[in-house]
Amino acid sequence: MNSPVEELVQLKERVRQLSPEAAVEIAELEERIAQLETQLEKGTLAWDHVQLSRHEQRPYTLDYIKRIFNIFRPLHGDRKYADDTAMVGGLAVLGDRPIMVLGQQKGRNTKERLYRNYGMSKPEGYRKSIRLMKLAEKFNRPIVTFVDTPGAYPGMGAEERGQAEAIAYNLRAMSRLRVPIIVTILGEGGSGGALAIGVGDRILMLQHSIYSVISPESCSAILWKDQQHAEQAAHSLKLTAKDLQRFGVIDEIVPEPPEGAHADWDQAASILRDHLIRNLDEISRLDSDELLKVRREKFRRLGTFLE
Repeated sequence: MNSPVEELVQLKERVRQLSPEAAVEIAELEERIAQLETQLEKGTLAWDHVQLSRHEQRPYTLDYIKRIFNIFRPLHGDRKYADDTAMVGGLAVLGDRPIMVLGQQKGRNTKERLYRNYGMSKPEGYRKSIRLMKLAEKFNRPIVTFVDTPGAYPGMGAEERGQAEAIAYNLRAMSRLRVPIIVTILGEGGSGGALAIGVGDRILMLQHSIYSVISPESCSAILWKDQQHAEQAAHSLKLTAKDLQRFGVIDEIVPEPPEGAHADWDQAASILRDHLIRNLDEISRLDSDELLKVRREKFRRLGTFLE
């Protein structure tokens, strides 16, 4: 399903093609598009952010890696069970800085989606990710992670092989890594599947991405016993970048091209690259002890409670 913004953009292009002289109609459509984009900026259309985060033409992890990093050498396997194709990662160079990059990868057609398991990692995917991160720590390389998953794979085989333990181990291990970590939410940031590679010194979030403990559809199914209230659930979950920055869950919102990252992959990657380099430059000034101290304090500040 297309978002209202995208539908208006498509309508404007059809009007332009059918009647190039229809300047008044085109101007009205452009004004309406600007109004909707302003609403999106204010976070008032949470469901539209959900739709844009899932857009089938939105760039995925490998699309960003290809455009952001000078060199990328993929590494495979968790050294225990298998190589999870929903989790990709390897050695890369950002500018003149060698790093380790990893993230979840979705597919664009049925064959790719099945191969990538719809971007949902199994335990071996999370064990591969922490293996690569520990390798980065060994050679003192910063880590960049890209989050884009509806959630961890909930199948019986994954649970039998220790899905929950793999995610929990990642959370503990990432909190202790003595190298800079930058996390970026590219599209969907779903539940523990996202959080398992989401512990970092800086958490960035693309403008139209989402980050939530549960998907709107699943939330609707639990609270209303159907999925018809997903739009209402999306608003209540406060899953947009604006909401999460206000709560202190993320540190920075990365702007997208005017119509969304799917409209211009190169521009979206260029903007993200600049943010990654600047944030890496800033946190790389800290020594490892100070880095760990600041990271732990950052996550201890999350949430509020009453005694």
